[in-house]
Amino acid sequence: MGQSASTAAISGRRDSSLSHRSKATSTALVLPMQDDEAEEHDGSLDGSCDYISDLPDECLACVFQSLSTSDRKRCSLVCQRWLKIEGQSRHRLSLNAQSDLHPLIHSLFSRFDAVTKLALKCDRKSASIGDEALVLISQHCRNLTRLKLRGCRDLTDAGMSAFAKNCKTLKKLSCGSCTFGAKGMNAVLDNCAALEELSVKRLRGLTEGAAAEPIGPGVAAASLKTICVKEVYNGQCFGPLIMGAKNLRTLKLFKCSGDWDKVVQVIADRVTGMVEIHLERVQITDIGLAAISNCLDLEILHLVKTPECTNAGLASVAERCKLLRKLHIDGWKANRIGDEGLIAVAKCCPNLQELVLIGVNPTKMSLEMLASNCKNLERLALCSGDTVGDAEISCIASKCIALKKLCIKSCPISDQGMEALAIGCPNLVKVKVKKCRGVTSEGADCLRASRESLAVNLDTGEPEHQDASASDGGAQDNAVEFPAVANQMGPENTASSSNPRTTSFKSRLGLLSGRGFVACTFRRLSSGK
Repeated sequence: MGQSASTAAISGRRDSSLSHRSKATSTALVLPMQDDEAEEHDGSLDGSCDYISDLPDECLACVFQSLSTSDRKRCSLVCQRWLKIEGQSRHRLSLNAQSDLHPLIHSLFSRFDAVTKLALKCDRKSASIGDEALVLISQHCRNLTRLKLRGCRDLTDAGMSAFAKNCKTLKKLSCGSCTFGAKGMNAVLDNCAALEELSVKRLRGLTEGAAAEPIGPGVAAASLKTICVKEVYNGQCFGPLIMGAKNLRTLKLFKCSGDWDKVVQVIADRVTGMVEIHLERVQITDIGLAAISNCLDLEILHLVKTPECTNAGLASVAERCKLLRKLHIDGWKANRIGDEGLIAVAKCCPNLQELVLIGVNPTKMSLEMLASNCKNLERLALCSGDTVGDAEISCIASKCIALKKLCIKSCPISDQGMEALAIGCPNLVKVKVKKCRGVTSEGADCLRASRESLAVNLDTGEPEHQDASASDGGAQDNAVEFPAVANQMGPENTASSSNPRTTSFKSRLGLLSGRGFVACTFRRLSSGK
């Protein structure tokens, strides 16, 4: 909308030979560009009314919010009124948080004075903003509800403490590769009583060893619903916070050192309402899984590269957590989870909708039980399973009536398995087969020909590093950065989902990694539900 109006206006100025009708139509929208002319013509040009000028500011703001980022920028150049309304209606902002942002903060937030969601990101090679800049931002954005900090290595505990006192309405905090420590984090927890989501990745300022200062619980513990701790060497210092978060629904722990069995036991004893738990590369055994079974409302469980977890631990979870809908297991080729654990899941978890098995060796016995008992199973991924052959695929084809998406990677199947899928799984809409040497293009073509609506993706690429974990947790980058500080006055209107550049990159990456093969395949269908 804004683009067409601006382009027409420029064309009208350059070509004076345009017809009277064309001139009236093309310049009506941009009449307010010159205030003197607007007053002289009294809202009209050659008898044409400027209806845009009659729109209330609130309506114009709604129009701007439905435009693309580039069109919003163009609209802000039309006139002073549009510039003001566009700035006041922008609630999300992503800034390049280099040190030379500091002198621009006042002018930026004078224009964008309604920002509630802010991302501050700095690359590794540049000096980031410091405490003074963060405090100044907090003074302008006292209604901030979301803050994302990436690579802000010059922020200290003092800066975070001052920020927390100014922005007490904060609901979501995500920080990665920052250098403040426990005091700064505790200041946030003590002042932001409405905090609902906390994501921490590579927080460098935490003291290691026995001298580590505990984090939490603070007043925020009562409102926290999601906690994600990733790649924090001394991650167990967050134990008091997790234990005190009585209303916690989602817990994600990635690559945090130390023995987590005892911590998880206390957490599961005090916080029983969790519905989603992710454990990746953490030291946990069946003792920890038995404690997790106290969470009777658990619906989503990810066990990724936790080699000390066995069939017994998985069975203890399955027997008590009967509402389980999504189960992801990366067995890391340890062969400690197999048919026995999966049969327990099949018997006790009839609501299972999504199952991902990586480095696990199920046989026809467990797969048949899963297919027979889990009538709602819609998404299934079998990766690097040495025991998954044509017989197992035939079993899936004949039993999994509700199955919609099937991913098979590095399994000893052949065209015979493809033929079985061609006559089974009536609701199947997508099949991805990767690095299964026995499957040929003819087999894939036969499967495609069996039903026109079925999407078949065959990839016989060369072997690559196996990593099918979904370790991004809550720390994905969603906002678009400014390329340089000189462009800070033209911020991107960031969205809650990934930006097109990131999405495109991830989709391409999905062809090269196990993570993309599984996670990207299920993302669209899962989000649709």
